Amino acid sequence: MAKRWSAELELVGAGGEPVDLWRTLTSHGVADLPPNAIDEEARRLETTLPLPRGRARTIRIGSGRPGFALVEAENVGARDAVVLADAARHMLRLDADLSAFYETAAADPDLDWVSAGAGRMLRSPTVFEDVVKTICTTNCAWSATVRMVSALVSELGLEAPDGRHAFPAPEAMAAADVRFYKDVVRAGYRGPYLRTVAMDVAEGKLDLEALNDPELPDEEVAARLLALPGCGPYATAHMMMLLGRYSRLILDSWTRPKYARLNGRKAGDRAIERRFRRYRDYAGLAFWLYLTRDWVEERPV
Repeated sequence: MAKRWSAELELVGAGGEPVDLWRTLTSHGVADLPPNAIDEEARRLETTLPLPRGRARTIRIGSGRPGFALVEAENVGARDAVVLADAARHMLRLDADLSAFYETAAADPDLDWVSAGAGRMLRSPTVFEDVVKTICTTNCAWSATVRMVSALVSELGLEAPDGRHAFPAPEAMAAADVRFYKDVVRAGYRGPYLRTVAMDVAEGKLDLEALNDPELPDEEVAARLLALPGCGPYATAHMMMLLGRYSRLILDSWTRPKYARLNGRKAGDRAIERRFRRYRDYAGLAFWLYLTRDWVEERPV
C-alpha cells in the first residue's frame, strides 16, 4: 500500500497579502499543459516533477485547511519531500509581493476584486519549461500546442511510479534528433528552435534560469528573450508575465477582441495601454486580470 505524504503551504504573499489558490492554478492557459492537469471539480492541480537520480513523482496541489494549500504525493522520502514542497512553493509564486499592485487596483472599480488574492501567474519549475511551452503556442491552434507539449512529455520525460511523466530535461530534448521533432512532436518550423534552445542550455551556453534574477532590468530580460530562436514579440511578452515582469501588455488575436467585448467597443493598442498606464510596472497584469475575471466561477461561501 502506498504511503501518503503531504505538506502545507501558507497562502500568503511576500507582502503579507492573501493568495487565491484556485485563481493562481488557473491563471493562464499554459498552466494546464502537460505534465500539469487541472481538476476543475476538485479545484486541484496535478503535476509530475523530476527528482534527483533520474526519478520523478506526481504531486497534487489543492486546498487544505483555511489559509493553506495542501501538497500531496505517495511514497516520498524526507529529502524528496523538501524538493517537492519547494517546487510547489515556487510554482505558486509565494515569494512574490503583489501588495503595491493591490493598492492601485483598490481604486479601480473594474479591478478592485483582485485584492482578495488574484494575480499570481502560475509558473513551471524551470524557466526552460516555460520557454519551450511558450514557443509551442506561437502561430498555431491550441490543439497543436497540446499535441506538441504532450509528445515532448510522454516521449522524453522521466516516468513516475504512477506512469505519468515529468517535463523533459534540456539534455533529453537535445539528444532527440531532427526527425523526432518533425514526425513525433510535429513541431513544424519550431522543431529546430526547440532543439537549439535545449542544446544551448544542456551545453551551458545559455542560462535561462538566470532570468529569474530580480536584479536584472526588464529591458535586459526582454532582449535576452528576443534573442532566443522562436521567441518573437508575442512570446517575449508572454514569458515576461511568467517571469513576474508585468509591465508589458499581451496584445494579440485573443486579447484585443476580448477587451473590445468587455469594454463595449473596439479600442486601438494605444488606447488600451492608456487605460492601464496607472498600474505602471503591473500594467500587463492588470490587463490580463481584466480579461480573465470570468475564467473562475465564484462558488458560494
